Amino acid sequence: MATIELNGTTFGYDEAGEGPAVVLLHAAIGDRRMWDAQFTALAATHRVIRYDRRGFGESADGLDEFAHHEDLLALLDARGIEQAALVGASMGGAVSLDTALAAPERVTRLVLLGSGLSGHTWPDHMQADIAELTRDVDPADVKAMSEANVRYLVAGPAREVSVLPPEMLARVREMCEQVYHRLSTAPQWTERVPDTRHRLAEIATPAQVVIGLSDALGLIELSQHIAKSLPDAELVEIPDTGHLPMLERPDDVTALLRKVL
Repeated sequence: MATIELNGTTFGYDEAGEGPAVVLLHAAIGDRRMWDAQFTALAATHRVIRYDRRGFGESADGLDEFAHHEDLLALLDARGIEQAALVGASMGGAVSLDTALAAPERVTRLVLLGSGLSGHTWPDHMQADIAELTRDVDPADVKAMSEANVRYLVAGPAREVSVLPPEMLARVREMCEQVYHRLSTAPQWTERVPDTRHRLAEIATPAQVVIGLSDALGLIELSQHIAKSLPDAELVEIPDTGHLPMLERPDDVTALLRKVL
């Protein structure tokens, strides 16, 4: 386990390879392990860093007010990286967009997979789906909360969990259960979330916006909106794929990253 001190907090992280810098940012239903395949493959040609955001995986909890994109910029500073490509999944995508706004000169490219967006309000139909899915679930039941997310996001609303590769499913369940255990036991902190919704047109960084077409409709709609709103973006749609294509389609995602990075 490698750790690094940033903004008063200990972060778990990995670094490998030489060449142009790439940072892999995980989704909120897991940790940096979701990038295992891409981390190893890209290290052959790039300097690759992945880390657990504050409050996830092997990183410590945030006890004060903080912003995730400021932690990312502190990581780049600590490792002596002037510029990097950012590859963000889900809320890792939101952090990537926030960073590109805060320090555009430091971000060479964005790859956003099933991206979130800071300040975004999820549509009523998505909130209704989630409410129905968790209607009889005790929020303190870590396994049940994890399984609801696996069913709705990782498989996708229209697919059965059984379509996912067994090894992937076991890994995602493990990560997601750890996330919900952490949420139920960790101290509370204050996250400063920028409102990026109306500033996408300011982000000139070249971007690939990637979405699995079996993901939740609200996420598909959001990716389409992000791709239309960014000045220099390509929308990449992956059929029969849920919210975590880096795990479900590792070879395809790795090939895409090798092409654009």
